[in-house]
Amino acid sequence: MDRRRFLAASSIGLAAAVAGCTGSATDGDDDPESGSTTDSAANGDDVDGEITVSADGEVEAEPDQATVDVGVTATGESADAVTDELASGAERLRETFDDLDIPDENVEEGRYRVHSAREREADGFEGSHSFDVTLTDVDRVGEVIDAAIEAGADDVGRVRFTLQEETRSTLREDALDAALENADAEAAHVADNRGVEITGTTAVTTGDVQVHSFRTEAGDDAAESAGGAPPTEIDTDPVSVTASVTVTYGFEE
Repeated sequence: MDRRRFLAASSIGLAAAVAGCTGSATDGDDDPESGSTTDSAANGDDVDGEITVSADGEVEAEPDQATVDVGVTATGESADAVTDELASGAERLRETFDDLDIPDENVEEGRYRVHSAREREADGFEGSHSFDVTLTDVDRVGEVIDAAIEAGADDVGRVRFTLQEETRSTLREDALDAALENADAEAAHVADNRGVEITGTTAVTTGDVQVHSFRTEAGDDAAESAGGAPPTEIDTDPVSVTASVTVTYGFEE
């Protein structure tokens, strides 16, 4: 992975600091995962009270997966004519994907519609047929867009940059580590302010783990690449993964 960094800024809030209380938390929800764990090492019998804090953590990484939305459109005097034209265009795109060595399982059917012309004064029918193409090499996004346009694609839409499952799993753990570290720091500050000593963790709840993908519209950049212009280049920002935790700590006065 080229870049991974913890963000210093985090959102941390004090949920409760009440002697003899028990903490509680609820799970929260682009790509959420949530769950909870509880540490009962300190079950409340050997502590004078509890401090509960909520904290967030965030990590960033360069995307290692992209999904490109490309397709063809057609107009005609009849629905059959539009359907035939869309079928021909879709077949050319499928052949192009094969030529680019994109696995079949990475090409999914997108939108397919045939309907009456929407313009009030227009007669006939119009339609569209699109594909969602997933790439594990994000540097090929421009290449795929240009090849699709050369094959007749006239509907080039959104590009979504995200993370592969293995990368997501690793960054999810990193985000949780960052959130827990922030929670520890906040609890220590509260304990110092109240003049008490933290003795351990009594409960941990995780929630609201999310992958924040980066999306961009490829249409304008792709249009500029037509007619012998330089290949399409799509700029992307890092993808972030955030996590939140609620931790309850036992303390002694």
